[in-house]
Amino acid sequence: MTLPIIKKRMLFLSIAAAYTLVAIVSLISFGLKFGIEYTGGSLLEVEYSQVRPDTATLSKHFEALDIRDAEIKPAGEKGMIARFRDVDEDTHQKILAELKKGDANLSERAFESIGPVIGEELRTKSLWALLIALLLICLYISIVFRKVSFPVVSWKYGVVALVTLFHDVPFVLGVFALLGKFGGVEITSSFIPAILTVIGFSVHDTIVVFDRIRENLTKHRGNFEEIVNMSINQTIVRSINTSLTVLLVLFAIFFFGGESLRYFALALIFGIGIGTYSSIFIASPLLVIWHNFKKRA
Repeated sequence: MTLPIIKKRMLFLSIAAAYTLVAIVSLISFGLKFGIEYTGGSLLEVEYSQVRPDTATLSKHFEALDIRDAEIKPAGEKGMIARFRDVDEDTHQKILAELKKGDANLSERAFESIGPVIGEELRTKSLWALLIALLLICLYISIVFRKVSFPVVSWKYGVVALVTLFHDVPFVLGVFALLGKFGGVEITSSFIPAILTVIGFSVHDTIVVFDRIRENLTKHRGNFEEIVNMSINQTIVRSINTSLTVLLVLFAIFFFGGESLRYFALALIFGIGIGTYSSIFIASPLLVIWHNFKKRA
């Protein structure tokens, strides 16, 4: 059975526009909650040997050392993660000594301290990494499709692929803006690799469909919409099966991979899920719309 995806393209594009708008509004309204890698500060994770004290008791330990801005949250059954201003090694040891007053067998799991200058530099480099990746992707697609100039010029495939990425990435950012606002989820250094992975996966999925369109254009003569719809139907099962296989692994990492990998996996889950949708229901329909607009003009 052939699915009339191109025929119902306005429905799929409207759905995409609706949830993308929600994501962008969330991103603008709430912003992203950056971790210490981007803002600077210190992060301490400890585990108690017995019962973990409540948050109010833990706050008093930090206040005793004149650290009044500590954000404290539980980690597991006996663990605690505290985030506070950038401190030196001497203060770090004083904090551990203060916490051990409540539990002499307390163990330190992790400690990070990053200055604000390093955090700013990391933000800048992350942004450049995203921009360079997008430009290289557009260039690559334009070169690969250079021999396909009819009825759509090769560079338009690259532009459409970029447009779908501008749909995928803001969606993931919007989701994490909501998670940051209502769940306290922070953007850590693993988030940028996750976004770059989402971009790569989404482009790969889109190129699979575009490549089938390219093959069919050389084999068949006829209506461009029909050729595009046929190409989508020929690749849709492969795209969905590939994505489901990856998602199963990511869900396993999310539930069993530990705290450090949890939100990295979650970013990939949302990104790959929405990337699969965009490669099937957004990229090719946009190509058809652009073609029809040019024909009418």
